[in-house]
Amino acid sequence: MPVAGKKYRAALAKVEPGHTYSVEQAVSLVKETSYAKFDGTVDVAVRLGVDPRHADQAVRGTVILPHGTGKTIRVLVIAQGDRAKEAEAAGADFVGIEYLQKLKDGWLECDVIVATPDVMGQLGALGRILGPRGLMPNPKAGTVTMDVTRAVKEIKAGKIEFRVDKTGNLHAPIGKVSFSADQLAGNLHTFMETILKAKPSAAKGTYIRSVTVSGTMGPGIKLDTAGYR
Repeated sequence: MPVAGKKYRAALAKVEPGHTYSVEQAVSLVKETSYAKFDGTVDVAVRLGVDPRHADQAVRGTVILPHGTGKTIRVLVIAQGDRAKEAEAAGADFVGIEYLQKLKDGWLECDVIVATPDVMGQLGALGRILGPRGLMPNPKAGTVTMDVTRAVKEIKAGKIEFRVDKTGNLHAPIGKVSFSADQLAGNLHTFMETILKAKPSAAKGTYIRSVTVSGTMGPGIKLDTAGYR
């Protein structure tokens, strides 16, 4: 069995075994126990009391984090005419119908793709390429829309998508270790409130089973979920 490194063990010693922390305590502890030499990402992992095998218990949506993610998101907008001009004005990194062919040829230098409804027929043929990478535009995520200006600005401002996996867990970034504790707490509060609102009516029993916050390099900090029920 692998033995944890000295830095990890030193960080873990600051976390009380079996204890759950408030949001403010948790994010402060994540910052304190992060030992990466780079500016690591702070992630949240939520275990939900749902059965994703049933469509009426799927949890999926988007949330705009008030302080962003700290990551520069490269947005591709596949649109033409006035919508393409609007996307450029809104700050999209890549714009144009010609990117359909570039995607077919293997170009994937973007983080999010926004498309207008009229091009989805052509984009749908790329599902096997874009789907596994989480790049396929989706109306539920707000990435298939005629309002490309709003879509681009929201994504650039810190809009992220979340989706429960087949084991009933979901993961999302809520910022960087370099963020202030207040910024991380604000993002985490917003994220958790959004997850609560996304509770399926078919879900029974305890919905939020556990929440863990962690840095890229550092121990997981268990969150007290009493305020999210």
